[in-house]
Amino acid sequence: MNAYIFPGQGAQFVGMGLDLYENHSVAQELFERANDILGFSITDIMFEGSADDLKQTKVTQPAIFLHSVILGKVMGEQFRPDMVAGHSLGEFSALVANGTLDFEDGLKLVSKRALAMQKACELQPSTMAAVLGLEDAVVEKICAETEGIVVPANYNCPGQLVISGEVEAVNAACEKLKEAGARRALVLPVGGAFHSPLMQPAREELAEAIENTKFNTPTCPIYQNVTTTAVSNPEEIKKNLISQLTAPVKWTQSVQNMVQDGAKKFVEVGPGKVLQGLVKKIAVSAETESATV
Repeated sequence: MNAYIFPGQGAQFVGMGLDLYENHSVAQELFERANDILGFSITDIMFEGSADDLKQTKVTQPAIFLHSVILGKVMGEQFRPDMVAGHSLGEFSALVANGTLDFEDGLKLVSKRALAMQKACELQPSTMAAVLGLEDAVVEKICAETEGIVVPANYNCPGQLVISGEVEAVNAACEKLKEAGARRALVLPVGGAFHSPLMQPAREELAEAIENTKFNTPTCPIYQNVTTTAVSNPEEIKKNLISQLTAPVKWTQSVQNMVQDGAKKFVEVGPGKVLQGLVKKIAVSAETESATV
């Protein structure tokens, strides 16, 4: 069985999507529709902008979504997932890939999500940190014992967990994690505490938009970040997508469940190869490749 996986924030690169635009009429049409929907020329930034231009949250999230979704559309008949999953933002790309969301609704939700998260980040100084070389249980315990808000946010692969929360609490937890034997506990250059309780204002804003969007029955199950198991019920998908903003991304557990349910090959659809690297650390025998046209 083929699992199609979709990357999240951080996978962007200068010039992303230009080859698709120049070589495929379906891509050109979708990119132009995206410019109209967003109300600004995201293609100018994706194709010709600087790395700093691409880093703006209102640009980054739609740009990665567009690269993934349009690549999938261009693949046409070759695009045949038996199951899908996306890392954080990538969950929206996955939901277009399996027909739960249409292109336009998916893009509108991603844009709304990006702006809501940006606003939440501005309400309170917050950050994230990558922790390497410790058991998940140790990281969870130290977060729970640290004063202030700091929680596990991304279970990326065994021995790699990202924590998220208030700046002081994250810094304090990093010191304790190093003392506990972490190979590294490194604060990340991000604008806020994604997948933590501090995203509650964004969650409330996005919840309304999700509730008012039509979700179809998918063509294949999605393994969502919150539950890590196969989901096909549109109402359940909505609920999990709303929870995702304040809950951890359980990528390790999702990949393990996909393998258990028969996934032999993982195809990464979109910019970069980060997810393939994580899959290799979670399921050593799984085959991985990048989607190509």
